[in-house]
Amino acid sequence: MAELSVLVLEDDAELRALIARGLGEDGFTVAGAASAAEFLRLIAVRSADVLIVDIGLPDADGRDVVQAIRARNVKTPVIFLTARDAVPDRLAGFAAGGDDYLTKPFVFAELVARVRALARRVEVPARGDDAGLRLDPTDRSVALGSARLDLSPIEFRLLAALAAGQQKAIRRRELLAAAWPHGAIVHDNTLDVYIARLRRKLEQLPGAPLIVTVVGTGYALR
Repeated sequence: MAELSVLVLEDDAELRALIARGLGEDGFTVAGAASAAEFLRLIAVRSADVLIVDIGLPDADGRDVVQAIRARNVKTPVIFLTARDAVPDRLAGFAAGGDDYLTKPFVFAELVARVRALARRVEVPARGDDAGLRLDPTDRSVALGSARLDLSPIEFRLLAALAAGQQKAIRRRELLAAAWPHGAIVHDNTLDVYIARLRRKLEQLPGAPLIVTVVGTGYALR
């Protein structure tokens, strides 16, 4: 089997080194990052077959990081690592664009098996497009050219989900799952209120795509 490449985002230096050493001994090429900012710089210049992402990071939520790279059309499979194993947490990880979920502490052989399983359907990640919207999960902002705007956590997740749709219509239930925690009470018009806020903010970025309503479905970024 060809050598597989893995990028690891884990702020615990000891665990990150353990994962890198263990996967390396199993034939993987491994690179690691301790923060979301470092990881985003790394993934912009280096492709991988699988990404391992910790959810609890010092500078961002790992789920926001994955949403941001999905918005860049990075389709590389993601395994989330977390100490939280409740069903709502797992569902939130999948809604953010994760492909698998492994709780700490874990058996290393299981991590290896899951990495290999995901690598079978690998896609080479696209590079970030500096000409388009740039979403930064470390401060939950969006930029276009030299202009930059701050977003609320909900606004950031909604925009990331819309951007990841690559101009396709995203259903309302998918946007709700991406932006709000599982089980949250969200009134019928709450999504529309946040979409309206996002539209007004994007108007402040000259040349930014528009959020359009797709009747009977949801919204799209075009």
